[in-house]
Amino acid sequence: MANGNGKGFVLWFTGLSGSGKSTLSKLVEERLLERGVPVEVLDGDEVRTNLSKGLGFSKEDRDTNIRRIGYVANLLARNGVCAITAAISPYQEIRDEVRSRVEQRATFVETYLDCPMEKLLERDVKGLYKRALAGEIPHFTGVSDPYEPPLKPEVVVYTGGEPPEQSCARIVKTLEMLELVPPVPGDDYGADEEAAVAARLRDLGYLG
Repeated sequence: MANGNGKGFVLWFTGLSGSGKSTLSKLVEERLLERGVPVEVLDGDEVRTNLSKGLGFSKEDRDTNIRRIGYVANLLARNGVCAITAAISPYQEIRDEVRSRVEQRATFVETYLDCPMEKLLERDVKGLYKRALAGEIPHFTGVSDPYEPPLKPEVVVYTGGEPPEQSCARIVKTLEMLELVPPVPGDDYGADEEAAVAARLRDLGYLG
């Protein structure tokens, strides 16, 4: 079943480990399901277990993993589904490659979860960043391996400081403005925030 506008699309989350990709993907999924939009979440950890088992963390293996996620996401989008991806996807080049494979413009919505390192360290309950900074974990993105922030994402959310609900609302409002999901009458959203979303999309050439 296609969504209310008959359009499938890819909502591509990118950000460092601990920036909130899984949390936000679940929140957005709930909001879209409430509007009758079919959604599938491709979580990075689950994909590595089920679709990319055996791949390591070299750049080549990371790119292969992202290509596989992108392939499945595009299949879902072509069939009227919102495919939400929640993987670090650290390299700009491979994200651009995946975008180019999504068939129609404005059906690939890149969302950057911007979170400062001090916040990531605060949330590091497993001690992964601490171990990576100590040199105990090789190829750790953001520490010993690079992370390349998106150059022109459709959405930026500041998960180090704003509540998840605020980030979710900005994402959903962007999808509304791109006419990918149906608006909800009376949906509470600040005028200033709405203007900021419109300005970003106008700068990217989506709005006249």
